[in-house]
Amino acid sequence: MGESGGTKPGRRGTAKYLTYRGLAASMGHVPEPLARAVVGGVTRVMSWSGGRTSAMNERHVRRVLAFECDEGIVPDRDLVRRWSRRSFVEYGHYWIDGARLPTTGAAEIRARWILGPGSEENLRAARASGRGMVMALPHVGSWEWGGAWLALEGMPMTVVMERIEPARLFAWFVEQRRHMGLTAVPLGEGSSAAILRALRAKELVGLVSDRDLVGNGVDVDFFGERTTLPSGAATLALRTDALLLPVTVYSGPGNWHTGVVHRPLDTTRRGTLRSDVHRLTQELATVFEEAILEHPEQWHLYQPNWPSDGGRHR
Repeated sequence: MGESGGTKPGRRGTAKYLTYRGLAASMGHVPEPLARAVVGGVTRVMSWSGGRTSAMNERHVRRVLAFECDEGIVPDRDLVRRWSRRSFVEYGHYWIDGARLPTTGAAEIRARWILGPGSEENLRAARASGRGMVMALPHVGSWEWGGAWLALEGMPMTVVMERIEPARLFAWFVEQRRHMGLTAVPLGEGSSAAILRALRAKELVGLVSDRDLVGNGVDVDFFGERTTLPSGAATLALRTDALLLPVTVYSGPGNWHTGVVHRPLDTTRRGTLRSDVHRLTQELATVFEEAILEHPEQWHLYQPNWPSDGGRHR
Protein backbone atom coordinates (compact mmCIF):
# COMPACT_ATOMS: atom_id res chain seq x y z
CA MET A 1 0.00 0.00 0.00
CA GLY A 2 2.78 2.43 0.92
CA GLU A 3 4.66 1.83 -2.35
CA SER A 4 1.52 2.22 -4.44
CA GLY A 5 0.51 5.43 -2.67
CA GLY A 6 3.93 6.95 -3.35
CA THR A 7 4.02 5.92 -6.99
CA LYS A 8 0.76 7.39 -8.25
CA PRO A 9 1.58 11.03 -7.47
CA GLY A 10 4.96 10.53 -9.14
CA ARG A 11 3.33 9.12 -12.24
CA ARG A 12 0.83 11.96 -12.36
CA GLY A 13 3.64 14.47 -12.05
CA THR A 14 5.61 12.80 -14.82
CA ALA A 15 2.55 12.75 -17.06
CA LYS A 16 1.91 16.44 -16.38
CA TYR A 17 5.52 17.32 -17.12
CA LEU A 18 5.62 15.33 -20.37
CA THR A 19 2.26 16.75 -21.47
CA TYR A 20 3.36 20.35 -21.01
CA ARG A 21 6.70 19.77 -22.72
CA GLY A 22 5.12 17.86 -25.58
CA LEU A 23 2.44 20.47 -26.20
CA ALA A 24 4.93 23.33 -26.00
CA ALA A 25 7.28 21.58 -28.42
CA SER A 26 4.53 20.87 -30.91
CA MET A 27 3.00 24.35 -30.70
CA GLY A 28 6.44 25.92 -30.95
CA HIS A 29 7.46 24.19 -34.15
CA VAL A 30 4.35 23.72 -36.27
CA PRO A 31 3.31 26.63 -38.55
CA GLU A 32 1.78 29.39 -36.45
CA PRO A 33 -1.59 29.50 -38.29
CA LEU A 34 -2.00 25.76 -37.64
CA ALA A 35 -1.05 26.14 -33.97
CA ARG A 36 -3.58 28.93 -33.51
CA ALA A 37 -6.31 26.95 -35.27
CA VAL A 38 -5.74 23.87 -33.10
CA VAL A 39 -5.52 25.71 -29.79
CA GLY A 40 -8.40 27.98 -30.80
CA GLY A 41 -10.59 24.92 -31.34
CA VAL A 42 -9.63 23.48 -27.95
CA THR A 43 -10.30 26.71 -26.05
CA ARG A 44 -13.66 27.18 -27.80
CA VAL A 45 -14.69 23.72 -26.64
CA MET A 46 -13.54 24.59 -23.11
CA SER A 47 -15.53 27.83 -23.15
CA TRP A 48 -18.72 26.02 -24.22
CA SER A 49 -18.33 23.07 -21.86
CA GLY A 50 -19.20 25.06 -18.72
CA GLY A 51 -17.91 24.00 -15.32
CA ARG A 52 -16.42 25.94 -12.43
CA THR A 53 -13.71 27.64 -14.46
CA SER A 54 -16.17 29.01 -17.01
CA ALA A 55 -18.56 30.08 -14.26
CA MET A 56 -15.81 31.94 -12.41
CA ASN A 57 -14.63 33.63 -15.59
CA GLU A 58 -18.20 34.76 -16.33
CA ARG A 59 -18.38 36.26 -12.82
CA HIS A 60 -15.26 38.31 -13.51
CA VAL A 61 -16.44 39.38 -16.97
CA ARG A 62 -19.82 40.43 -15.55
CA ARG A 63 -18.05 42.43 -12.84
CA VAL A 64 -15.89 44.28 -15.38
CA LEU A 65 -18.76 45.03 -17.76
CA ALA A 66 -21.00 46.20 -14.91
CA PHE A 67 -18.23 48.49 -13.66
CA GLU A 68 -18.25 50.27 -17.02
CA CYS A 69 -22.06 50.59 -17.08
CA ASP A 70 -24.17 53.18 -15.31
CA GLU A 71 -25.13 52.27 -11.76
CA GLY A 72 -27.96 49.76 -11.58
CA ILE A 73 -27.48 48.40 -15.12
CA VAL A 74 -26.86 44.64 -15.18
CA PRO A 75 -24.97 43.26 -18.22
CA ASP A 76 -27.03 40.93 -20.41
CA ARG A 77 -26.36 37.25 -19.72
CA ASP A 78 -25.69 36.41 -23.38
CA LEU A 79 -23.31 39.35 -23.67
CA VAL A 80 -21.36 38.13 -20.65
CA ARG A 81 -21.10 34.64 -22.11
CA ARG A 82 -19.85 35.96 -25.46
CA TRP A 83 -17.12 38.00 -23.78
CA SER A 84 -16.21 35.06 -21.57
CA ARG A 85 -15.81 32.77 -24.59
CA ARG A 86 -13.60 35.36 -26.23
CA SER A 87 -11.51 35.33 -23.06
CA PHE A 88 -10.84 31.59 -23.47
CA VAL A 89 -9.79 32.10 -27.09
CA GLU A 90 -7.45 34.92 -26.07
CA TYR A 91 -5.97 32.69 -23.38
CA GLY A 92 -5.22 30.15 -26.10
CA HIS A 93 -3.37 32.88 -28.02
CA TYR A 94 -1.43 33.70 -24.86
CA TRP A 95 -0.45 30.05 -24.45
CA ILE A 96 0.76 29.79 -28.06
CA ASP A 97 2.76 33.01 -27.73
CA GLY A 98 4.45 31.65 -24.63
CA ALA A 99 5.19 28.29 -26.27
CA ARG A 100 6.71 29.87 -29.37
CA LEU A 101 8.58 32.77 -27.76
CA PRO A 102 11.71 30.84 -26.60
CA THR A 103 12.44 29.86 -30.22
CA THR A 104 11.47 33.20 -31.77
CA GLY A 105 14.37 35.21 -33.18
CA ALA A 106 15.27 38.73 -32.09
CA ALA A 107 14.31 40.25 -35.44
CA GLU A 108 10.80 38.78 -35.27
CA ILE A 109 10.31 39.87 -31.65
CA ARG A 110 11.22 43.43 -32.59
CA ALA A 111 9.09 43.31 -35.76
CA ARG A 112 6.00 42.25 -33.80
CA TRP A 113 6.36 44.73 -30.94
CA ILE A 114 5.05 48.29 -30.72
CA LEU A 115 4.75 50.80 -27.88
CA GLY A 116 1.50 52.60 -27.16
CA PRO A 117 1.16 56.41 -27.17
CA GLY A 118 3.52 58.06 -24.70
CA SER A 119 5.10 54.75 -23.70
CA GLU A 120 8.42 55.28 -25.44
CA GLU A 121 8.88 58.63 -23.72
CA ASN A 122 7.93 57.20 -20.32
CA LEU A 123 10.31 54.27 -20.71
CA ARG A 124 13.15 56.47 -21.96
CA ALA A 125 12.72 58.85 -19.01
CA ALA A 126 12.63 55.96 -16.55
CA ARG A 127 15.80 54.49 -17.98
CA ALA A 128 17.56 57.87 -17.95
CA SER A 129 16.76 58.30 -14.24
CA GLY A 130 19.42 55.76 -13.33
CA ARG A 131 17.08 54.18 -10.75
CA GLY A 132 15.82 50.64 -10.49
CA MET A 133 12.40 49.98 -11.98
CA VAL A 134 9.48 47.98 -10.62
CA MET A 135 7.06 47.20 -13.43
CA ALA A 136 3.66 46.19 -12.03
CA LEU A 137 1.46 44.31 -14.50
CA PRO A 138 -2.00 42.73 -14.62
CA HIS A 139 -2.62 39.28 -16.15
CA VAL A 140 -3.41 40.86 -19.52
CA GLY A 141 -2.12 39.80 -22.93
CA SER A 142 1.32 38.23 -23.27
CA TRP A 143 3.48 40.07 -20.75
CA GLU A 144 6.40 37.68 -21.39
CA TRP A 145 6.67 39.11 -24.90
CA GLY A 146 7.30 42.51 -23.34
CA GLY A 147 9.99 40.98 -21.13
CA ALA A 148 11.69 39.45 -24.17
CA TRP A 149 11.65 42.78 -25.99
CA LEU A 150 13.07 44.61 -22.96
CA ALA A 151 15.92 42.09 -22.76
CA LEU A 152 16.80 42.80 -26.39
CA GLU A 153 16.88 46.52 -25.53
CA GLY A 154 19.37 45.94 -22.73
CA MET A 155 16.82 45.91 -19.90
CA PRO A 156 16.60 42.28 -18.73
CA MET A 157 13.78 41.68 -16.26
CA THR A 158 13.75 39.66 -13.05
CA VAL A 159 10.34 38.12 -12.34
CA VAL A 160 8.75 36.11 -9.53
CA MET A 161 7.03 32.83 -10.46
CA GLU A 162 4.53 30.86 -8.41
CA ARG A 163 5.89 27.38 -7.71
CA ILE A 164 4.13 24.53 -9.51
CA GLU A 165 4.41 20.79 -9.22
CA PRO A 166 6.22 18.65 -10.16
CA ALA A 167 9.52 20.36 -9.43
CA ARG A 168 11.04 19.52 -12.80
CA LEU A 169 8.09 21.14 -14.59
CA PHE A 170 8.75 24.31 -12.61
CA ALA A 171 12.46 24.06 -13.48
CA TRP A 172 11.51 23.72 -17.14
CA PHE A 173 9.33 26.84 -16.96
CA VAL A 174 12.24 28.73 -15.37
CA GLU A 175 14.50 27.61 -18.21
CA GLN A 176 11.90 28.69 -20.77
CA ARG A 177 11.79 32.13 -19.17
CA ARG A 178 15.60 32.27 -19.36
CA HIS A 179 15.41 31.72 -23.11
CA MET A 180 12.99 34.67 -23.24
CA GLY A 181 15.56 36.87 -21.50
CA LEU A 182 13.80 36.72 -18.11
CA THR A 183 15.39 35.75 -14.80
CA ALA A 184 12.71 33.87 -12.86
CA VAL A 185 12.88 33.37 -9.10
CA PRO A 186 10.38 31.18 -7.22
CA LEU A 187 7.76 32.84 -5.03
CA GLY A 188 8.53 32.27 -1.37
CA GLU A 189 11.56 32.29 0.88
CA GLY A 190 14.51 33.85 -0.93
CA SER A 191 12.54 35.64 -3.63
CA SER A 192 12.65 38.99 -1.80
CA ALA A 193 16.43 38.87 -1.52
CA ALA A 194 16.82 38.21 -5.25
CA ILE A 195 14.46 41.04 -6.13
CA LEU A 196 16.19 43.48 -3.77
CA ARG A 197 19.58 42.64 -5.28
CA ALA A 198 18.25 43.42 -8.76
CA LEU A 199 16.74 46.75 -7.72
CA ARG A 200 19.81 47.85 -5.77
CA ALA A 201 21.82 47.12 -8.92
CA LYS A 202 19.44 49.57 -10.70
CA GLU A 203 17.91 46.76 -12.73
CA LEU A 204 14.32 46.03 -13.72
CA VAL A 205 11.85 43.85 -11.82
CA GLY A 206 8.48 42.72 -13.15
CA LEU A 207 5.66 41.78 -10.77
CA VAL A 208 2.23 40.57 -11.87
CA SER A 209 0.17 42.38 -9.26
CA ASP A 210 -3.56 41.89 -9.84
CA ARG A 211 -4.00 38.71 -7.77
CA ASP A 212 -3.09 38.15 -4.12
CA LEU A 213 -1.54 34.68 -4.35
CA VAL A 214 -0.09 34.57 -0.84
CA GLY A 215 -3.11 36.08 0.90
CA ASN A 216 -1.29 38.83 2.80
CA GLY A 217 -2.04 41.78 0.50
CA VAL A 218 -3.62 45.13 1.33
CA ASP A 219 -7.28 46.09 1.06
CA VAL A 220 -8.25 48.02 -2.07
CA ASP A 221 -11.33 48.88 -4.09
CA PHE A 222 -11.10 46.88 -7.31
CA PHE A 223 -13.95 46.83 -9.82
CA GLY A 224 -16.49 47.92 -7.29
CA GLU A 225 -15.69 45.56 -4.42
CA ARG A 226 -13.14 45.44 -1.63
CA THR A 227 -10.49 42.79 -2.02
CA THR A 228 -6.75 42.47 -1.45
CA LEU A 229 -3.94 42.96 -3.95
CA PRO A 230 -0.28 42.16 -3.35
CA SER A 231 1.73 44.93 -1.75
CA GLY A 232 5.10 43.80 -3.11
CA ALA A 233 5.42 46.30 -5.96
CA ALA A 234 4.68 49.32 -3.77
CA THR A 235 6.79 48.07 -0.86
CA LEU A 236 9.84 47.39 -3.03
CA ALA A 237 9.64 50.77 -4.75
CA LEU A 238 9.41 52.60 -1.43
CA ARG A 239 12.22 50.67 0.22
CA THR A 240 14.69 50.84 -2.67
CA ASP A 241 13.86 54.24 -4.22
CA ALA A 242 12.98 52.41 -7.45
CA LEU A 243 10.47 53.80 -9.93
CA LEU A 244 7.02 52.20 -9.82
CA LEU A 245 5.72 51.84 -13.37
CA PRO A 246 2.28 50.37 -14.19
CA VAL A 247 2.65 48.44 -17.45
CA THR A 248 0.23 46.48 -19.66
CA VAL A 249 1.04 44.28 -22.66
CA TYR A 250 -1.87 43.70 -25.04
CA SER A 251 -2.06 41.09 -27.76
CA GLY A 252 -2.65 42.76 -31.11
CA PRO A 253 -3.39 44.38 -33.38
CA GLY A 254 -3.03 41.31 -35.58
CA ASN A 255 -0.05 39.20 -34.53
CA TRP A 256 1.69 42.20 -32.92
CA HIS A 257 2.01 42.96 -29.22
CA THR A 258 1.46 46.43 -27.82
CA GLY A 259 3.22 47.62 -24.68
CA VAL A 260 1.72 50.45 -22.63
CA VAL A 261 4.12 52.01 -20.11
CA HIS A 262 2.43 54.51 -17.82
CA ARG A 263 4.14 57.35 -16.02
CA PRO A 264 5.69 56.26 -12.72
CA LEU A 265 3.50 56.61 -9.66
CA ASP A 266 4.51 59.23 -7.10
CA THR A 267 6.46 57.31 -4.47
CA THR A 268 7.28 60.40 -2.41
CA ARG A 269 6.83 59.47 1.25
CA ARG A 270 3.69 61.05 2.71
CA GLY A 271 3.19 59.07 5.88
CA THR A 272 4.06 55.71 7.39
CA LEU A 273 5.34 52.91 5.19
CA ARG A 274 2.05 51.09 5.72
CA SER A 275 -0.10 54.04 4.62
CA ASP A 276 2.10 54.75 1.59
CA VAL A 277 1.99 51.10 0.52
CA HIS A 278 -1.81 51.18 0.77
CA ARG A 279 -2.03 54.42 -1.23
CA LEU A 280 0.20 53.17 -4.04
CA THR A 281 -1.45 49.75 -4.23
CA GLN A 282 -4.84 51.44 -4.57
CA GLU A 283 -3.43 53.65 -7.33
CA LEU A 284 -2.18 50.52 -9.10
CA ALA A 285 -5.64 48.95 -8.77
CA THR A 286 -7.17 52.02 -10.42
CA VAL A 287 -4.70 51.90 -13.32
CA PHE A 288 -5.35 48.17 -13.71
CA GLU A 289 -9.10 48.82 -13.92
CA GLU A 290 -8.55 51.21 -16.80
CA ALA A 291 -6.12 48.83 -18.52
CA ILE A 292 -8.45 45.82 -18.23
CA LEU A 293 -11.43 47.81 -19.48
CA GLU A 294 -9.51 48.45 -22.72
CA HIS A 295 -9.57 44.70 -23.50
CA PRO A 296 -11.61 42.72 -20.94
CA GLU A 297 -11.30 39.56 -23.05
CA GLN A 298 -7.51 39.60 -22.57
CA TRP A 299 -7.65 39.49 -18.77
CA HIS A 300 -6.55 35.96 -17.89
CA LEU A 301 -8.17 35.43 -14.50
CA TYR A 302 -10.05 32.19 -13.87
CA GLN A 303 -9.66 31.87 -10.10
CA PRO A 304 -11.62 33.47 -7.25
CA ASN A 305 -10.32 36.99 -6.66
CA TRP A 306 -12.90 38.69 -4.41
CA PRO A 307 -14.42 37.57 -1.09
CA SER A 308 -17.83 37.17 -2.73
CA ASP A 309 -16.34 34.64 -5.20
CA GLY A 310 -15.82 32.12 -2.39
CA GLY A 311 -12.71 30.00 -1.88
CA ARG A 312 -10.45 32.78 -3.11
CA HIS A 313 -7.28 31.44 -1.44
CA ARG A 314 -7.65 27.80 -2.42
